[in-house]
Amino acid sequence: MTVSPGGTPPRFRRILLKLSGEALLGDRSYGVDPKVCASIASQIARVHATGVQVGVVVGGGNIFRGMAASASGMDRATGDYIGMLATVMNGLALQDATERAGIPTRVMSAIAMNEIAEPYIRRRAVRHLEKGRLTIFVAGTGNPYFTTDTAAALRAVEIGAEVLLKATKVDGVYDADPMKDPAARRYDRLAYADLLRDQLKVMDAAAVALCMENDLPIVVFDLNQADNIARVALGEPVGTLIAAEVSGGTQR
Repeated sequence: MTVSPGGTPPRFRRILLKLSGEALLGDRSYGVDPKVCASIASQIARVHATGVQVGVVVGGGNIFRGMAASASGMDRATGDYIGMLATVMNGLALQDATERAGIPTRVMSAIAMNEIAEPYIRRRAVRHLEKGRLTIFVAGTGNPYFTTDTAAALRAVEIGAEVLLKATKVDGVYDADPMKDPAARRYDRLAYADLLRDQLKVMDAAAVALCMENDLPIVVFDLNQADNIARVALGEPVGTLIAAEVSGGTQR
């Protein structure tokens, strides 16, 4: 493993980055902004250059949301399958951007579509990572009623990732919505149990429980701040760390 341009060795050997579909929107109301994809790819490239093995799970909310369609009368399972297909489109767009950034990339799908993506096989995914290939996991878990947050937690555990990075539009976990409450306080560190108890809307309960059972730390951070992905990989105190034990659950 190499070191960063500043000479600091990465803290983590293998990471799983969870991107929402909305992260790819940019200023658009729908679809994918190629400039945003290029920016994310550039951040990932800087991490990849240090020797960190990177897996990515991408959502599909910029194209279709199964739960929203279900609320409008569509069968929930059908809506979720459509949402899974949306994640495949996002994964292919991100693959194009990362390969343009010089990163060898593989897209692995939980739903078979051999013409455009490899089937997800855990051992093959780990081998791709070991060979220095960015691996993008799409189509969620392949099952309806599970979110891409749960898919991210599952894939992170399966590939032996040392941390799950949850990219958001805010700089961590707050005790209230910072967009609505200017007095909201941000947590520096938070325990899994506190996250579940207080029903803080960061990840769904199934994803958090899976991370808790497997002692997989989660870092919630702001994707819009340049180099935050690299900073987290280097172990810098960015965003909110969610883990088994915290010293006082500090806020600021």
